[in-house]
Amino acid sequence: MSDERLNAQATISGPPEVYVKKGSTISLTCTVNVHSTPPSSVLWYHGHSVVDFDSPRGGISLETEKTEAGTTSKLLVTKALLSDTGNYTCMPSNASPASTVVHVLNGKANLLFHDIVSNAGHEVSAKCTLVKTDQHVRN
Repeated sequence: MSDERLNAQATISGPPEVYVKKGSTISLTCTVNVHSTPPSSVLWYHGHSVVDFDSPRGGISLETEKTEAGTTSKLLVTKALLSDTGNYTCMPSNASPASTVVHVLNGKANLLFHDIVSNAGHEVSAKCTLVKTDQHVRN
């Protein structure tokens, strides 16, 4: 592995886990830092398989832009299916990969908040539970 690949790092913008409703669009943006030579290619993986833009599923597209500021690759998956749930990895040809987990929810999602009370100067932690209409998803 070249020194450049060790120093170049891909990042996927947003949180490490993404929640989308079934039927909506999954949008993932991967950026390779400006200190590296632009990658000759950027592959996206869903699980261990390369994302197939020509699959019968359809609705999958990729936009890649190379500028002086760096390289950006945007994966769009329209009309999200439950089978689109999983780990997505952006793998540039000359940089370390980046991953995120996508959860496609079947039904209405609601966030439940509970009161948190603390005295000034004390550390506070909160646990978030995402509730679906048919089951709980815990993080």
